[in-house]
Amino acid sequence: MKKIVAYKPLPDDVLAYLRQHAEVVQVDATQHEALAAALKDADGAIGSSVKITPRMLEGATKLKALSTVSVGFDQFDVADLTRRGIVLAHTPDVLTESTADTVFSLMLASARRVVELADWVRAGQWRSGIGPAHYGVDVQGKMLGIVGLGRIGGAVARRAALGFNMKVQYTNRSPNLQAEQAYGARRVELGELLATSDFVCLQVPLTPETRHLIGADQLRAMKKSAILINASRGATVDEAALIEALQSGTIHAAGLDVFETEPLAADSPLLKMPNVVALPHIGSATHETRHAMARNAAENLVAALDGTLTTHIVNRDVLHK
Repeated sequence: MKKIVAYKPLPDDVLAYLRQHAEVVQVDATQHEALAAALKDADGAIGSSVKITPRMLEGATKLKALSTVSVGFDQFDVADLTRRGIVLAHTPDVLTESTADTVFSLMLASARRVVELADWVRAGQWRSGIGPAHYGVDVQGKMLGIVGLGRIGGAVARRAALGFNMKVQYTNRSPNLQAEQAYGARRVELGELLATSDFVCLQVPLTPETRHLIGADQLRAMKKSAILINASRGATVDEAALIEALQSGTIHAAGLDVFETEPLAADSPLLKMPNVVALPHIGSATHETRHAMARNAAENLVAALDGTLTTHIVNRDVLHK
């Protein structure tokens, strides 16, 4: 019987599904040595939020498939997995809408100062009518610049154009004709997007090319009134440069669901800034979506071990080895 290592807590029904197909061994993901030991005689593994290094896979000669309960796969050395003939699967479809909701909530909260003013009310400071010192800025009708118009970026564009009458422009490796036709999105170079957008929204995966894609120079290129939204990967932004830009007024505000180091340190300057909305990486964190992701990842793993998986494969080159 095949053996699967589960290094993330999974819903009972998802565990039951896996046990119909294989022996399932559950491992605490924080115990890296125990996880590496369990992988040595496993056929497959499922989990998330743990870096799976080449060293952890030494001796794991039976391992044929890894399935991450996420759309991102920067926790894996994909080239190394391909060399070893290990299929890597992910869950890119089921989290699109809930993550786009999170992105839009960051836009609204940052523009209308929702967190800052809610804390102000809770602290008993609301003693008379509000004035200009408490005003935010409009979202409707503004220019939204999306860096990376894939599934999630497209869902954000739909909300912006159809729900808030926003103008949408984007950068992407290839044109997104559906978004252009349905939402009037316009493809531009990054420099133009930064210079002309009221909101700059990052929706790119973390790769060597996108690491610190937004740094000091890019922040200076943005409008002083602009708001940066990042719900992709923390390291796509140079966090030190962002802190400086927010402190100096180079940009107006930021809505952040991701950070270079997570959890965010309690002494981070970002936590002391009223013009920052910081969330604990909740992009897809709804009961419905997380359950769907776990089920999808389990189905991916079972199909990969059976040799029948044709979708959601990160390293398709492994199929030709």
